[in-house]
Amino acid sequence: MNHHTNVLVTVLLLAVSLSMDAFAISVSNGLALTRVRIRHAFRLAFAFGFAQAVMPAIGFLAAASLKTFITSWDHWIAFVLLAIVGGKMICESFVIRKAERVIEATCPETGCADVEAEVAASPALRSARTLVVLAVATSIDALAVGITLPLLNVGIVLPAAIIGAVTFVICFVGVYVGKTVGHFFEAWAEIVAGVVLIGIGTKILVEHLVS
Repeated sequence: MNHHTNVLVTVLLLAVSLSMDAFAISVSNGLALTRVRIRHAFRLAFAFGFAQAVMPAIGFLAAASLKTFITSWDHWIAFVLLAIVGGKMICESFVIRKAERVIEATCPETGCADVEAEVAASPALRSARTLVVLAVATSIDALAVGITLPLLNVGIVLPAAIIGAVTFVICFVGVYVGKTVGHFFEAWAEIVAGVVLIGIGTKILVEHLVS
């Protein structure tokens, strides 16, 4: 696998992993909506996709400005940041599972919309301010990951565009997933995303230590 292909695969894995928090919120909002319309899914997906594209760029530029000071241990920074973000996602998966068990225990046969709404995030579509806050909050991880991107020896425009586009698609689909199958995929998605991020961080660390 050549360098460009390796970078593309890594960026795609980062994009999917970083979008999982936004996906979980999209599923919750889809679950809470009585009727899902395309404009609802588009509005939410655009907000999350835009935030996820901007935050890595900010992190990338910050890292670039400090490159001369952190060159000797930048691979350790990348490993620690990705491990923290990945670990956070895995921990959050247990919170999601706990919410699922509340729903199952309360209404074991058909589920309860009121309980689901209580444990799910408040629908972002009810308020533009809420949507912005959620978009920024879920993209903080992308800011941290953006700091590690200079290690891939690639510019920021393409990775930011890929991360934003992937998040948009996943969140758009997530709204409909929420309406159709509820919380089924949320916990497992967070676990897989966390493991992938920790794996990428480990890969970066090992490659730099070996070289």
